[in-house]
Amino acid sequence: MKKIKTTPLAPQEFEVEQISENEANIIAYPFETGYAISLAHPLRRFLLSSSVGYAPIAIKIEGAKHEFDSVRGMLEDISDFILNLKEIRFKLNDDAEEAEVNYSFAGPCTIKGSDLSNDEVEIVTPDAPLATLNEDSTLNFSIKIAQGIGYVPSEDTYEELEDGYIALDAFFTPVRSVTYKIENVLVEDNPNFERVILRIKTDGQITPVDAFRNSLEVMYAQLAVFNSEISIKAPVAIERVEESPDLKKLTTNIDSLGLSARSFNCLDRSNIKLIGEITLMSTNDLKNVKNLGKKSYDEIVEKVQEFGFAVGTALADDVVSALKKKIEALQA
Repeated sequence: MKKIKTTPLAPQEFEVEQISENEANIIAYPFETGYAISLAHPLRRFLLSSSVGYAPIAIKIEGAKHEFDSVRGMLEDISDFILNLKEIRFKLNDDAEEAEVNYSFAGPCTIKGSDLSNDEVEIVTPDAPLATLNEDSTLNFSIKIAQGIGYVPSEDTYEELEDGYIALDAFFTPVRSVTYKIENVLVEDNPNFERVILRIKTDGQITPVDAFRNSLEVMYAQLAVFNSEISIKAPVAIERVEESPDLKKLTTNIDSLGLSARSFNCLDRSNIKLIGEITLMSTNDLKNVKNLGKKSYDEIVEKVQEFGFAVGTALADDVVSALKKKIEALQA
Protein backbone atom coordinates (compact mmCIF):
# COMPACT_ATOMS: atom_id res chain seq x y z
CA MET A 1 0.00 0.00 0.00
CA LYS A 2 1.25 3.47 -0.86
CA LYS A 3 2.05 5.84 1.96
CA ILE A 4 -0.92 8.11 2.73
CA LYS A 5 -0.13 11.67 3.78
CA THR A 6 -1.65 13.30 6.81
CA THR A 7 -0.02 16.72 6.27
CA PRO A 8 1.07 18.53 3.11
CA LEU A 9 4.77 18.84 2.39
CA ALA A 10 6.15 22.16 3.62
CA PRO A 11 8.50 23.93 1.16
CA GLN A 12 12.07 24.20 2.37
CA GLU A 13 13.94 25.91 -0.48
CA PHE A 14 13.99 29.70 -0.84
CA GLU A 15 16.11 31.65 -3.34
CA VAL A 16 16.53 35.26 -4.43
CA GLU A 17 17.70 35.82 -7.99
CA GLN A 18 18.80 39.45 -8.46
CA ILE A 19 18.11 40.59 -12.03
CA SER A 20 18.96 44.27 -11.53
CA GLU A 21 19.03 46.77 -8.69
CA ASN A 22 15.26 47.17 -8.80
CA GLU A 23 14.18 43.76 -10.10
CA ALA A 24 14.45 40.29 -8.59
CA ASN A 25 12.96 36.81 -8.67
CA ILE A 26 11.72 35.31 -5.40
CA ILE A 27 11.72 31.52 -5.70
CA ALA A 28 10.28 28.95 -3.29
CA TYR A 29 9.68 25.18 -3.56
CA PRO A 30 8.54 22.41 -3.36
CA PHE A 31 4.78 22.97 -2.92
CA GLU A 32 2.04 20.39 -3.11
CA THR A 33 -0.09 20.62 -6.26
CA GLY A 34 -2.25 23.76 -6.15
CA TYR A 35 -0.52 25.28 -3.13
CA ALA A 36 1.88 27.49 -5.12
CA ILE A 37 -0.81 29.54 -6.84
CA SER A 38 -2.83 29.70 -3.61
CA LEU A 39 0.05 31.64 -2.07
CA ALA A 40 1.40 33.47 -5.13
CA HIS A 41 -1.83 35.22 -6.06
CA PRO A 42 -2.56 36.88 -2.67
CA LEU A 43 1.13 37.78 -2.29
CA ARG A 44 0.98 39.57 -5.63
CA ARG A 45 -2.08 41.50 -4.46
CA PHE A 46 -0.41 42.51 -1.21
CA LEU A 47 2.76 43.59 -3.04
CA LEU A 48 0.81 45.87 -5.38
CA SER A 49 -1.65 47.28 -2.84
CA SER A 50 0.20 47.41 0.49
CA SER A 51 3.78 48.44 -0.28
CA VAL A 52 4.65 51.78 1.32
CA GLY A 53 6.07 54.53 -0.86
CA TYR A 54 6.35 58.31 -1.26
CA ALA A 55 4.56 60.69 -3.60
CA PRO A 56 3.92 64.44 -3.97
CA ILE A 57 0.44 65.25 -2.64
CA ALA A 58 0.33 69.03 -3.18
CA ILE A 59 2.26 71.73 -5.01
CA LYS A 60 2.42 75.53 -4.91
CA ILE A 61 3.95 77.32 -7.90
CA GLU A 62 4.71 81.01 -7.75
CA GLY A 63 2.59 82.83 -10.32
CA ALA A 64 0.17 79.93 -10.88
CA LYS A 65 -3.30 79.81 -9.35
CA HIS A 66 -4.56 76.49 -10.70
CA GLU A 67 -3.47 73.44 -12.70
CA PHE A 68 -4.56 74.94 -16.05
CA ASP A 69 -2.46 78.06 -15.59
CA SER A 70 0.98 78.77 -17.08
CA VAL A 71 4.23 80.33 -15.91
CA ARG A 72 6.05 82.96 -17.96
CA GLY A 73 9.18 81.57 -19.55
CA MET A 74 8.40 77.88 -18.87
CA LEU A 75 7.86 75.72 -21.95
CA GLU A 76 5.41 73.40 -20.20
CA ASP A 77 2.07 74.59 -18.89
CA ILE A 78 1.14 73.70 -15.31
CA SER A 79 -0.82 70.56 -16.21
CA ASP A 80 2.19 69.13 -18.10
CA PHE A 81 4.49 70.17 -15.27
CA ILE A 82 2.31 68.24 -12.78
CA LEU A 83 2.24 65.16 -15.03
CA ASN A 84 6.04 65.24 -15.21
CA LEU A 85 6.27 65.69 -11.46
CA LYS A 86 4.18 62.55 -10.87
CA GLU A 87 6.72 60.54 -12.88
CA ILE A 88 9.51 61.60 -10.53
CA ARG A 89 9.85 59.20 -7.62
CA PHE A 90 10.84 60.69 -4.27
CA LYS A 91 12.24 59.15 -1.13
CA LEU A 92 12.38 61.14 2.10
CA ASN A 93 15.57 60.81 4.12
CA ASP A 94 15.58 59.52 7.71
CA ASP A 95 12.31 57.64 7.00
CA ALA A 96 10.31 60.85 7.46
CA GLU A 97 6.56 60.46 6.84
CA GLU A 98 5.95 63.92 5.39
CA ALA A 99 7.94 66.95 4.27
CA GLU A 100 7.55 70.27 2.51
CA VAL A 101 10.40 71.03 0.12
CA ASN A 102 11.08 74.38 -1.54
CA TYR A 103 12.82 74.86 -4.91
CA SER A 104 14.01 77.80 -6.98
CA PHE A 105 15.42 77.67 -10.53
CA ALA A 106 16.56 80.33 -12.98
CA GLY A 107 16.71 79.88 -16.76
CA PRO A 108 17.87 79.00 -19.21
CA CYS A 109 17.91 75.39 -18.00
CA THR A 110 16.28 71.98 -18.26
CA ILE A 111 15.15 70.67 -14.88
CA LYS A 112 15.36 66.92 -14.27
CA GLY A 113 14.63 64.70 -11.30
CA SER A 114 18.24 64.83 -10.14
CA ASP A 115 17.94 68.61 -9.68
CA LEU A 116 15.36 68.05 -6.93
CA SER A 117 17.69 66.04 -4.65
CA ASN A 118 18.72 67.77 -1.43
CA ASP A 119 19.32 67.01 2.24
CA GLU A 120 15.65 66.12 2.78
CA VAL A 121 14.85 64.26 -0.43
CA GLU A 122 16.45 61.54 -2.52
CA ILE A 123 15.30 61.17 -6.14
CA VAL A 124 15.28 57.59 -7.42
CA THR A 125 14.42 58.61 -11.01
CA PRO A 126 17.18 61.18 -11.67
CA ASP A 127 16.75 61.32 -15.45
CA ALA A 128 13.00 62.03 -15.44
CA PRO A 129 12.30 65.43 -17.09
CA LEU A 130 10.35 68.10 -15.20
CA ALA A 131 10.49 71.48 -16.99
CA THR A 132 12.36 73.68 -19.45
CA LEU A 133 13.01 77.35 -18.67
CA ASN A 134 13.86 80.13 -21.14
CA GLU A 135 16.33 82.95 -20.54
CA ASP A 136 15.44 85.49 -17.86
CA SER A 137 12.74 83.18 -16.43
CA THR A 138 12.51 81.89 -12.88
CA LEU A 139 10.55 79.05 -11.34
CA ASN A 140 9.82 78.92 -7.62
CA PHE A 141 7.70 76.12 -6.21
CA SER A 142 7.05 74.08 -3.06
CA ILE A 143 6.09 70.41 -2.90
CA LYS A 144 4.42 68.53 -0.08
CA ILE A 145 5.61 64.91 -0.10
CA ALA A 146 4.01 62.19 2.02
CA GLN A 147 4.27 58.49 2.73
CA GLY A 148 1.37 56.16 1.96
CA ILE A 149 0.07 53.06 0.20
CA GLY A 150 -1.89 52.53 -2.99
CA TYR A 151 -3.57 55.33 -4.94
CA VAL A 152 -5.22 58.32 -3.27
CA PRO A 153 -7.26 60.83 -5.35
CA SER A 154 -6.58 64.54 -4.90
CA GLU A 155 -9.81 65.16 -2.98
CA ASP A 156 -8.64 62.75 -0.28
CA THR A 157 -5.01 63.79 0.08
CA TYR A 158 -5.81 66.85 2.19
CA GLU A 159 -8.79 68.05 4.19
CA GLU A 160 -7.55 71.65 4.04
CA LEU A 161 -4.75 73.17 2.00
CA GLU A 162 -2.89 76.42 2.51
CA ASP A 163 -3.59 79.18 0.01
CA GLY A 164 -1.89 78.67 -3.33
CA TYR A 165 -1.47 74.90 -3.04
CA ILE A 166 -2.91 72.53 -5.64
CA ALA A 167 -3.87 69.07 -4.38
CA LEU A 168 -2.48 66.16 -6.41
CA ASP A 169 -3.54 62.59 -7.04
CA ALA A 170 -0.97 60.45 -5.25
CA PHE A 171 0.32 57.10 -6.50
CA PHE A 172 2.37 55.86 -3.56
CA THR A 173 3.00 52.25 -4.62
CA PRO A 174 6.74 51.72 -5.16
CA VAL A 175 6.16 48.30 -6.77
CA ARG A 176 5.91 48.71 -10.53
CA SER A 177 5.01 45.16 -11.48
CA VAL A 178 4.62 41.68 -10.00
CA THR A 179 4.27 38.54 -12.07
CA TYR A 180 4.49 34.91 -11.10
CA LYS A 181 4.81 31.55 -12.80
CA ILE A 182 4.38 28.04 -11.50
CA GLU A 183 6.73 25.25 -12.61
CA ASN A 184 6.76 21.55 -11.87
CA VAL A 185 9.62 20.26 -9.77
CA LEU A 186 10.75 16.69 -9.04
CA VAL A 187 10.64 15.44 -5.45
CA GLU A 188 11.54 11.80 -4.77
CA ASP A 189 10.58 10.67 -8.29
CA ASN A 190 7.29 12.58 -8.09
CA PRO A 191 7.14 15.31 -10.79
CA ASN A 192 3.88 16.83 -9.55
CA PHE A 193 5.29 19.20 -6.96
CA GLU A 194 5.48 22.90 -7.76
CA ARG A 195 7.90 25.81 -7.65
CA VAL A 196 6.70 29.41 -7.58
CA ILE A 197 8.74 32.23 -9.12
CA LEU A 198 7.64 35.75 -8.22
CA ARG A 199 9.24 38.50 -10.32
CA ILE A 200 9.11 41.85 -8.53
CA LYS A 201 10.07 45.18 -10.06
CA THR A 202 10.16 48.40 -8.01
CA ASP A 203 10.77 52.05 -8.85
CA GLY A 204 13.83 52.29 -6.59
CA GLN A 205 12.18 53.62 -3.44
CA ILE A 206 12.41 50.12 -2.00
CA THR A 207 14.27 46.94 -3.00
CA PRO A 208 12.27 43.98 -4.35
CA VAL A 209 13.32 41.86 -1.33
CA ASP A 210 12.20 44.54 1.15
CA ALA A 211 8.90 44.90 -0.73
CA PHE A 212 8.40 41.13 -0.51
CA ARG A 213 9.25 41.13 3.20
CA ASN A 214 6.77 43.94 3.85
CA SER A 215 4.01 42.16 1.95
CA LEU A 216 4.54 39.07 4.11
CA GLU A 217 4.22 41.19 7.26
CA VAL A 218 0.95 42.68 6.00
CA MET A 219 -0.35 39.24 5.03
CA TYR A 220 0.50 37.79 8.46
CA ALA A 221 -1.17 40.76 10.18
CA GLN A 222 -4.35 40.21 8.17
CA LEU A 223 -4.42 36.49 8.97
CA ALA A 224 -3.77 37.11 12.68
CA VAL A 225 -7.44 37.93 13.24
CA PHE A 226 -8.22 34.21 12.91
CA ASN A 227 -6.09 33.53 16.00
CA SER A 228 -8.49 35.62 18.10
CA GLU A 229 -10.46 33.71 20.70
CA ILE A 230 -13.51 35.83 19.93
CA SER A 231 -13.38 34.88 16.28
CA ILE A 232 -13.14 31.20 17.21
CA LYS A 233 -16.03 31.28 19.68
CA ALA A 234 -18.44 33.20 17.45
CA PRO A 235 -19.14 30.35 14.99
CA VAL A 236 -19.85 28.01 17.94
CA ALA A 237 -22.54 30.35 19.23
CA ILE A 238 -24.07 30.66 15.77
CA GLU A 239 -24.07 26.89 15.39
CA ARG A 240 -26.04 26.47 18.64
CA VAL A 241 -28.65 28.94 17.41
CA GLU A 242 -28.99 27.16 14.09
CA GLU A 243 -29.61 23.88 15.90
CA SER A 244 -32.47 25.29 18.01
CA PRO A 245 -35.86 23.62 17.34
CA ASP A 246 -37.57 26.99 16.77
CA LEU A 247 -35.12 28.02 14.08
CA LYS A 248 -35.43 24.67 12.34
CA LYS A 249 -39.20 25.13 12.10
CA LEU A 250 -38.97 28.77 11.12
CA THR A 251 -36.64 27.98 8.22
CA THR A 252 -39.07 25.41 6.84
CA ASN A 253 -40.51 26.18 3.41
CA ILE A 254 -44.12 27.46 3.30
CA ASP A 255 -44.99 24.29 1.33
CA SER A 256 -45.17 22.56 4.70
CA LEU A 257 -48.15 24.69 5.81
CA GLY A 258 -50.50 22.87 3.41
CA LEU A 259 -52.02 26.11 2.11
CA SER A 260 -54.56 26.36 -0.67
CA ALA A 261 -53.19 27.20 -4.11
CA ARG A 262 -54.50 30.79 -3.93
CA SER A 263 -52.90 31.51 -0.54
CA PHE A 264 -49.62 29.84 -1.48
CA ASN A 265 -49.39 31.71 -4.80
CA CYS A 266 -49.96 35.09 -3.11
CA LEU A 267 -47.04 34.45 -0.75
CA ASP A 268 -44.83 32.96 -3.44
CA ARG A 269 -45.35 35.91 -5.81
CA SER A 270 -44.30 38.23 -2.97
CA ASN A 271 -41.10 36.15 -2.61
CA ILE A 272 -42.08 34.84 0.84
CA LYS A 273 -40.49 31.38 1.01
CA LEU A 274 -40.06 30.51 4.71
CA ILE A 275 -42.51 30.21 7.59
CA GLY A 276 -40.19 32.44 9.60
CA GLU A 277 -40.77 35.28 7.14
CA ILE A 278 -44.46 35.24 8.00
CA THR A 279 -43.82 35.26 11.76
CA LEU A 280 -41.58 38.32 11.38
CA MET A 281 -44.43 40.22 9.67
CA SER A 282 -47.01 42.26 11.54
CA THR A 283 -50.69 41.54 10.90
CA ASN A 284 -50.89 44.69 8.77
CA ASP A 285 -47.87 43.61 6.73
CA LEU A 286 -49.50 40.27 6.00
CA LYS A 287 -52.86 41.86 5.13
CA ASN A 288 -51.08 44.17 2.67
CA VAL A 289 -49.56 41.31 0.66
CA LYS A 290 -50.68 41.90 -2.92
CA ASN A 291 -53.94 40.13 -3.89
CA LEU A 292 -54.26 38.47 -0.45
CA GLY A 293 -57.92 38.42 0.53
CA LYS A 294 -59.45 37.99 4.00
CA LYS A 295 -60.12 34.29 3.49
CA SER A 296 -56.51 33.62 2.50
CA TYR A 297 -55.25 35.80 5.36
CA ASP A 298 -57.31 33.81 7.91
CA GLU A 299 -56.07 30.54 6.42
CA ILE A 300 -52.39 31.57 6.65
CA VAL A 301 -52.78 32.77 10.27
CA GLU A 302 -54.47 29.49 11.21
CA LYS A 303 -51.84 27.31 9.50
CA VAL A 304 -48.96 29.22 11.10
CA GLN A 305 -50.59 28.77 14.54
CA GLU A 306 -50.90 25.03 13.91
CA PHE A 307 -47.16 25.08 13.30
CA GLY A 308 -46.63 26.55 16.77
CA PHE A 309 -46.18 30.24 15.92
CA ALA A 310 -48.20 33.37 15.24
CA VAL A 311 -47.97 36.32 12.91
CA GLY A 312 -45.82 38.94 14.66
CA THR A 313 -44.33 36.39 17.10
CA ALA A 314 -41.76 37.88 19.50
CA LEU A 315 -38.66 35.71 18.96
CA ALA A 316 -35.32 35.69 20.78
CA ASP A 317 -32.78 38.13 19.32
CA ASP A 318 -30.29 35.41 18.37
CA VAL A 319 -33.02 33.42 16.60
CA VAL A 320 -34.18 36.53 14.70
CA SER A 321 -30.59 37.29 13.67
CA ALA A 322 -29.97 33.76 12.39
CA LEU A 323 -33.37 33.69 10.65
CA LYS A 324 -32.68 36.95 8.84
CA LYS A 325 -29.36 35.58 7.61
CA LYS A 326 -31.17 32.57 6.16
CA ILE A 327 -33.68 34.84 4.43
CA GLU A 328 -30.91 37.06 3.02
CA ALA A 329 -29.10 33.99 1.71
CA LEU A 330 -32.24 32.88 -0.13
CA GLN A 331 -32.76 36.31 -1.66
CA ALA A 332 -29.11 36.70 -2.77
